[in-house]
Amino acid sequence: MNQPMIMTFVILAVTTLFFINGKFRTDAVAVGSMLTLVLFGIITPTEALSGFSNSIVIMIAGLFVVGAGIFRTGLAKLIGKQLLKLAGKNETKLLIVVMLVVGIFSGFMSNTGTVAVLLPVVLSLALEMKVSPSKFLIPLAYASSLGGVLTLIGTPPNLVVSQTLKDYNYEGLAFFDFTIIGLVALITGLLFMVTVGKRLLPDYKVTGSGKDHISPEQLAGYYKLQDELFCVRVLPESSIVGKTLAQLKVRERYHLTVVEIDRREGERFSLIQQMRRRSAASKSEFHVDDILFLLGKKGQVHQFADENGLAFEAVKPTDRTNRLVSKELGLTEIIISAHSDFINRTVAELNFREIYQLNVLAINRRGKYIRGDLIHEKLRFGDALLVHGEWRQIELLGNDSSNVILTNSIEDDASNAFAKGKAPIALAIMVFMLILMTFNIVSSVIAVMISAFLMLVTGCLRNMDEAYRNINWESVVLIAAMLPMATALEKTGGVELISNSLVTSLGGFGPTAVMAGFYIVTMILSQFISNTATAVIFAPIAITASVSMGVSPYPLLLSVSVAASMAFATPVASPTNALVLTAGGYQFKDFVKVGVPLQVVIMIVMMFTIPLVYPF
Repeated sequence: MNQPMIMTFVILAVTTLFFINGKFRTDAVAVGSMLTLVLFGIITPTEALSGFSNSIVIMIAGLFVVGAGIFRTGLAKLIGKQLLKLAGKNETKLLIVVMLVVGIFSGFMSNTGTVAVLLPVVLSLALEMKVSPSKFLIPLAYASSLGGVLTLIGTPPNLVVSQTLKDYNYEGLAFFDFTIIGLVALITGLLFMVTVGKRLLPDYKVTGSGKDHISPEQLAGYYKLQDELFCVRVLPESSIVGKTLAQLKVRERYHLTVVEIDRREGERFSLIQQMRRRSAASKSEFHVDDILFLLGKKGQVHQFADENGLAFEAVKPTDRTNRLVSKELGLTEIIISAHSDFINRTVAELNFREIYQLNVLAINRRGKYIRGDLIHEKLRFGDALLVHGEWRQIELLGNDSSNVILTNSIEDDASNAFAKGKAPIALAIMVFMLILMTFNIVSSVIAVMISAFLMLVTGCLRNMDEAYRNINWESVVLIAAMLPMATALEKTGGVELISNSLVTSLGGFGPTAVMAGFYIVTMILSQFISNTATAVIFAPIAITASVSMGVSPYPLLLSVSVAASMAFATPVASPTNALVLTAGGYQFKDFVKVGVPLQVVIMIVMMFTIPLVYPF
C-alpha cells in the first residue's frame, strides 16, 4: 500500500469513529474529513468542492423544498388520514403499512422521491398519534432501499449489473428478474423492524417538530370565540358610510371589536371583482356593501346594527373561526413578559391598534378568558393576549421581545395559512415529479428542481425565504463533504486493492464464499460512497471472478447489486437516510445500532436466496 492510500484509510476510520461517537455535528465531522484529505494532498481543492455541485446534493436540497410544500398545503395530512384508516392508531400496524407502501412505491419510482413525498406524511401521522417520529423515519428510509431491489429500475445498482452482463455478452436482466429476491429482502426487513428493530429505534422528542403546536383555529376554539363572531353588511342608507372606525368609537359605545372588513374591489358591474379581506384599523373608512366581522355579545351586535343601518349576514358556525385566518390575516397568542412596558396599562392607553395595526380580541388571565370590555382592562405580567391582523404586522409585533413572548412560530402559522386550500396543486406537482423521475423524461435532479420551483410559484410555499428555511442544510453539507471520500478511495487505489485481495483470498473456498466476500465488501463500502459508484466498481470484478472460477456470473452480480442497496449503517449511505436524519432527531449511532443487525440478517438470508433463484 502506498502512503496516500494508507492516509485515506486512516482518515476514513477516524471520521467513522467521530460519527459513531456523536459528540460533534455530523456535517462538521464531514467537512473536517474533506479538509484533511486536501491538506494531505490526497485530493485537490477542486475535487474536494465537487461534492457541492453534485446532482445528488442539489436533488436532496430540492426535495426538502418539495416536502415542505406537501406539508404546508395540508396534503401530508390528507394522505396520512388515508393511511391511518388502514393502520388505525396501532403503532405496529402503522409501521407495517408505512414500510409496505414505501417499499412497493420504491420498486417503480425513485426511492429518494418516494421518501421525500411520504416524509411529511409520516411526520404528521406520528405527531397525530403522539408518537415520536424517530419510531418511523428510519424504517421509512430502510423500506425505500429494500423496495428498490424489487425491479430493474428500482435502484441504480440493478441497472449497473444488468448493463455489465450485456457488456460481457451475457443476457441482461429483465424488469421483474429481481422481484423474488427483492420480495424476500423486503419481507425480511419488515419482520426484523416489527420485532427486533422497533426495540432498537430511539424514542426522541424532536425539538421543533410541531408536537405541541397550537394552530390559529385551535386558539380561537380555546378562547371560545365561535359564539361571539358575527357578520353584518353596510347598507346604502347606513349612517356609518364614509366614517372611520376611530370616529364611531365602537369599542367605547358598544363594547364590540370590529375584527376585519371585507370589501369587493373592481368595477361595480365588472365580471372581475375580488373580495379583499383586511384587518380593521382606526383609519378604516366604511363603504356601502362592506362586510364587517364583529366580535362581541349578540345583544350588543344587534344594537350596533339597528342603530347604524346594518344587515346581518348568515355565517355557518364552522366558518366563523375559519374566517379569522387567511392568506393575509392571522391570529396568534402573545404573553406579556416580566419587564414589559405593557404592564399596568390598558390596550387603549397603549394605542395598540394604532401602533401595531392589530386587534386584541381577548385576554387569558390564568385560565380566565376576558372577551368583553378590554379597553379598560389593565394588563398584567403573564397575561396572554389573542391578537388578530395582517401576518406581517404580527411578525413585527413578535420582534418586540422586550414586551411580548410569542407562544407559536408565526412563520409556520403564516406559511400554513398562505398555502391553505392548495393541497390539490401540491398533489399534482408531486405526481408530476414522480412521472418525470420514473420515466426518465428529464434527469432526476432537474425533475426535483422543476417541482420545487412549481411549489414556490403556485403558492404552495409562501416565498423564497420559506423555501430556504425548509432545506436541512446539515444533511446537504454532510453528503456534499463526504462525496470526495469516494474520489480519494478510487484515486489512491484503495478500492482496487480491496477487490483484488477479495478474489485472491476467497477463491479457493468456492463460489459461495466469494459471493459472501463480494456482498460484505460491497455492503461496507456503500455505507460511505455512492451505491451506484460501488456497483460500478465491483460489478466488472465480480463477473471476472465468476469467469475465472467457471461459474455463472448471475449470483455474484446479484449479490453486488443487493449489497450496494442495503445502505443502512450510516446517514451518508444513501440520500434517503440523509433526508430522515434531522427530521427524526437521529444521531449517527442510531443508524449503526439499527442498521448493522438488519444488514447481517438480510445478508444471511440472501446467501441462501440468491443461489436458490440464480444457481451457480
